[in-house]
Amino acid sequence: MNRIARAFWLSRPGLGEIRTVDLPEPAEGEVLVRSLYSGVSRGTETLVFRGGVPESQHAAMRAPFQEGEFPAPVKYGYLSVGRVEEGPGELVGRTVFCLYPHQTRYVVPVSAVTVVPDTIPAERAVLAGTVETAVNALWDAAPLVGDRIAVVGGGMVGCSVAALLARFPGVRVQLVDADPARAKTAEALGVDFALPEDALGERDLVVHASATEQGLARALELLAAEGTVVELSWYGDRKVSLPLGEAFHSRRLTIRSSQVGTVSPARANRSYADRLALALDLLADPALDALITGESAFEELPEVMPRLANGEIPALCHRVRYPETV
Repeated sequence: MNRIARAFWLSRPGLGEIRTVDLPEPAEGEVLVRSLYSGVSRGTETLVFRGGVPESQHAAMRAPFQEGEFPAPVKYGYLSVGRVEEGPGELVGRTVFCLYPHQTRYVVPVSAVTVVPDTIPAERAVLAGTVETAVNALWDAAPLVGDRIAVVGGGMVGCSVAALLARFPGVRVQLVDADPARAKTAEALGVDFALPEDALGERDLVVHASATEQGLARALELLAAEGTVVELSWYGDRKVSLPLGEAFHSRRLTIRSSQVGTVSPARANRSYADRLALALDLLADPALDALITGESAFEELPEVMPRLANGEIPALCHRVRYPETV
């Protein structure tokens, strides 16, 4: 079998290239995966592409199979779906999800891949990592039946959270975003939509995912007394100011962080594998296809990534399609 693969590398901030790599023979307990699709997580990956990962977060931001170091050269990414070509018999031919960068083929330990259920199209399975983030956020947030909830920020993570919240009994969810085009996405996900100035207040819970200072301030304004903002945004090297004066203390508001790097303490009896398996099961809902807003061929990534980073291509999840022969 051909042991050559191609991988997308960030050669310097703002400039990507495709490099040829040699693959090792799979050892016992390893699999060779041929990529079918991968997803570009627009928030995190475009931050990496711009070279915006602060030095203090270089270790925390490492992807599981990253090569190189921030800011560059670095091979980065973590939403890969492929088919096992070599490995244990029970896995050969199966479609799997792996937290691997954008690469045509790769060799990883068996423990690094999760079988995609037959009911989930491979095209949709690229969302598994983002839905996993949403699962962890909701474990942290612990919404209750009948809660009034806003999700501020209609990006990939915010929409994933809203989609899962739409399944909670008695919960009214409003997706809040400055882009009126997100109204169609909200409709597809089965939740209400509002521009920031029109959003409903007196929310028991607000999940913030806009990665903007203005969005976080608005999230606080939307809370009912003793309400909680769960902060999902990651700001990289940017400083953020918060309005913690006025009624913040008298209304006893709470801001708490949530980050997918650790399993929520609220589910300490669950493993990373449990969480990812749950995320894949939740992808049975075809409404989540609304989160995939574009597709391009793997060979086009050096031209596509700058356009995703500067907003020329508006995207939630941008899907990368791989050739059938590599």
